[in-house]
Amino acid sequence: MSIIRDRTIAGLTPGTTFTVTRTFSESKVDQFAELTRDYNPIHFDPRFVAVKGLKHRICHGLLVGGMITEVGGQIGWLASGISFRFKRPVYFGDTITCTLTITEIDEKDRAKADAVLVNQDGDVVLSAHLTGRVPGKAEIQVLKQMVEEGDPSNGLR
Repeated sequence: MSIIRDRTIAGLTPGTTFTVTRTFSESKVDQFAELTRDYNPIHFDPRFVAVKGLKHRICHGLLVGGMITEVGGQIGWLASGISFRFKRPVYFGDTITCTLTITEIDEKDRAKADAVLVNQDGDVVLSAHLTGRVPGKAEIQVLKQMVEEGDPSNGLR
């Protein structure tokens, strides 16, 4: 069962923070490239990487930024905007921790959040600002029913 989903059911408020961690591999980059058709040589060709002055091939920025959607998907956040700021490359084998903090929720469930993603060395690799809508009372009731039924459509349960 998703802790994020449970906390959403309990109630979201400004200041609510969620944290997820993931290690990125070459195979995940390959899968992401296949899905997105993003075959930028910075992800695949060591010669191109060397000319760019990087140590190794790097992960797609949006693959790493997608950690935000893990949190948002568990909340049931309906995004209206995400602004990314890519700060450092993420290399194969890096472990990234994403901390998402809800900063605002208004009476119509419109929300804002900030996310900071850091690598295993504590370096910020990405920051983001999100806008959208969090679940209202009716959606929270459905989430609660889903969880009570074992949340069968949730691959993270």
